[in-house]
Amino acid sequence: MSRIYGTIENGNKIKTIGDVVIDSDGFRPNVGIVLANEQGQVLWARRVGQSAWQFPQGGIHEGESPEEALYRELYEEVGLREKDVNLLACTRGWLRYRLPQRLIRRDNKPLCIGQKQKWFLLQMKADDSQVSFDRSDKAEFDHWQWVSYWYPLGHVVAFKREVYRRAMKELAPRHARLVRDAMAGDLL
Repeated sequence: MSRIYGTIENGNKIKTIGDVVIDSDGFRPNVGIVLANEQGQVLWARRVGQSAWQFPQGGIHEGESPEEALYRELYEEVGLREKDVNLLACTRGWLRYRLPQRLIRRDNKPLCIGQKQKWFLLQMKADDSQVSFDRSDKAEFDHWQWVSYWYPLGHVVAFKREVYRRAMKELAPRHARLVRDAMAGDLL
């Protein structure tokens, strides 16, 4: 997997604010996590103090590969380690979304206008009781539930919907194989 080092990444110069990385187009590199259970349902989490639900996601730090960021964010946001999951698939390229104007922090330099994301499909091996929101100083979520694979498309905030659709469509064949394998195991 490619690494982001603060100089050049896919032809775009990288700038940092602390450990927050912004590319020369104004997009923050980020990972998105679709975490599936044995039945193929996916973890859907509610943001702290809000009514908004989403998949776990988080920024890639300077010098960190997308896969390293995946496992760090997995632990920080839902309390799971690499040993608790199987990595099943990853999107091939970056998927971008722009932030609504009201969410752009114009006083930040460099200016961040959106996120570019690599998405990962994981299968959870751990018990549900392992999911925890207290692994970092500031919890991202306060509640979670298992939902059907396509449910998030109708319930994520509108500005993320197209990226979710593209990521889930690309990951869907591997997700379908996970469900088929689980069903075949139930028949044995």
